[in-house]
Parts: sequence; C-alpha cells; structure tokens
Amino acid sequence: MNILLEQLGINWQIFLSQAVNFFVLLIVLYFAVYKPLLNVIEQRQKKIQEGLQKAEEADVRLREIDNIGKEKIKQAEQESIKIISKTEEKAKVLADELQKKAEEKQKEVLAQIEKNKKLQEEEAKQQVLKGAGELVKKAIAKTVQLGPDKIDEALINKAILKLKHEK
Repeated sequence: MNILLEQLGINWQIFLSQAVNFFVLLIVLYFAVYKPLLNVIEQRQKKIQEGLQKAEEADVRLREIDNIGKEKIKQAEQESIKIISKTEEKAKVLADELQKKAEEKQKEVLAQIEKNKKLQEEEAKQQVLKGAGELVKKAIAKTVQLGPDKIDEALINKAILKLKHEK
C-alpha cells in the first residue's frame, strides 16, 4: 500500500498531517462559525415566530376592538333612538298641555263673553225698565191729568216690579 501511494505521488505522512489539519480546521470552523451561525439563525427564527404571534394577537385585538366599537355604535344608536322617543313623547305631552291651556283660555274667554253679554242684557233691561218707568209715569200723568210731580213714586216702582216679574 505504501508503494501504491508513492506511485500516485502521495506521501502518507503529509496526507495524515493534512487530514489532521483538515479535521482540526473542521472542528474550529464548527465551533467558531457553524454553531454561532446556527444560534443566530435560530434566534432570528424565534424573533420571526414571535413577530408572527404578535401580529396574530394584534389582529385578534384589532377585531375585538372593532367589535367593541360596533357594539358601542349600536348602543349609541339605541340611546339616541330612546332620547328621540322621549323627546317626541315630551313634545306630545307639551302639545297636549298647550292645547288644553288653549281650550281653557277659550272657555274663559267664552265665559267672559257670556258674562259680558248677560251684563249688557241686564243693562239694556234696566234701561228699558227705566224708559218704561218714564213712559208709565207719563201715561199715568196723562191719564190722571195731574202733574208729573204729584204722581207717587211708589206706584211707578210697583209697576216696574210687575214688569220685571212678567218677563
């Protein structure tokens, strides 16, 4: 075997030393370069995984926040509908109150008109009676042929009272 290696131009001592050098270099490169490089790659993969997990968590949180926002908007819409309904009810109540007040005012005005009408009728009646009294006085004066001063006021008042009771 020595002869075969010599014929090929290989010196087994040099070959052995080069093999030892290669394995030493391989061990040095393994511990100096390959292992740190694997650690760096592993750390980057972990960071990428963490980033993906955080992105998923952020996505989930964003959906939750979006759902919460939608719920809040629905609640706000429902509250605004309630407020509008209450306002409409208050407006109806206020309109009813205003209508009742207007009707009461109208009744008061009609009552006042009726009262004024009765007062005017009473005044007109009094004036008619007074005029009737004067007319009766003149009629009696002519009938009796006495002066108007001598006619008894009691007779006139009695005649006026009779006229009042007849009506």
